[in-house]
Amino acid sequence: MTQATNSLWASLPIPAVICDAENRIIDVNPAAELFLNASKKALEGYPVWDKIFVDAPLEVSFARVREASAPLFVNAVDVGTGSRKPVSCDVQIAPLADKPDHVLVLLENRELAGRLDRAMSSKTAAKSAIGMAEMLAHEIKNPLAGITGAAQLIAMNASGEDRELTDLIVEETRRILKLLGQVEEFGNVRPPDRRTVNIHDILDRARKSAAIGFAAHMRIEDEYDPSLPPTWADPDQLQQVFLNLIKNAAEAGRAGGTIRLRTFYELSLKVRRRDGSGAAVPLQIEVIDDGPGIAPDIAEDLFEPFVSGRENGTGLGLALVSKIIADHEGWIAVDSVPGRTVFRLSLPIAPKEAQ
Repeated sequence: MTQATNSLWASLPIPAVICDAENRIIDVNPAAELFLNASKKALEGYPVWDKIFVDAPLEVSFARVREASAPLFVNAVDVGTGSRKPVSCDVQIAPLADKPDHVLVLLENRELAGRLDRAMSSKTAAKSAIGMAEMLAHEIKNPLAGITGAAQLIAMNASGEDRELTDLIVEETRRILKLLGQVEEFGNVRPPDRRTVNIHDILDRARKSAAIGFAAHMRIEDEYDPSLPPTWADPDQLQQVFLNLIKNAAEAGRAGGTIRLRTFYELSLKVRRRDGSGAAVPLQIEVIDDGPGIAPDIAEDLFEPFVSGRENGTGLGLALVSKIIADHEGWIAVDSVPGRTVFRLSLPIAPKEAQ
């Protein structure tokens, strides 16, 4: 390969594998090494089917590509490696121009793309909900205050059953006012005042607050990577995110259950900035609980406003978390099965000039 070709091959963000005429691996790019969790040296020379497990008859597809000397696309197949669970991928197979019996295989992770699309749609939905929240709070709070005052005046001269009814009116209007207060809080998130922040300092503050409050019935463990560089964030908003996620885990978990806070570094994920450029978000934070898991019917829409898995939930907490993380040019995802739910945040590194 020429220097330009080598540079292009190394920069290709999609896992790519080149196979010879006998379907042996002869080259992989860095993205493929990461995806397959194996080095180029450990992969070269092995039959591709010994290292990549695909839920489709790709031997036939390879033969068709060579016979027709034309690319072939296989959509939505499960691809595994033996060391990780299968993920849904779009597979593209094409012959090499200078060696038609060699094939290039591209593996595009559909799950990652789908999660990013959902994150972007959640951010848009959150903005719409904020406008509605501000309108509702403004239009409803004043009439409710009048109703509460009138009921209290009536209660001064009421007795027996009438007094119980006026007390019920006051109690219910106060409950609605409290809900509107939460809606206003959702709508009043200011732009982040970003600065250099140590993730573990913020996590520890959130953990201590949770441990003596809403998560007192749970055991909270940590698994931190002490080598993580600082992120670029608003510390107050980031603490609000961590508190919301830990509270969500505490409410989902059983008494005596465990919440695990984990941090690590992973350079495989990028998000698109407002100006269209890509930005790495290698700082990973996971909040893991051992509760019953998220109901499948709401899992896809969990970060949408007013979607909640709890009977009396408002569905604003996770929508607020999603909006804050999006404002920090980060990403949030959830993976849930009975007994294990993982909320994962991905954040950028602080600019070098700010560190």
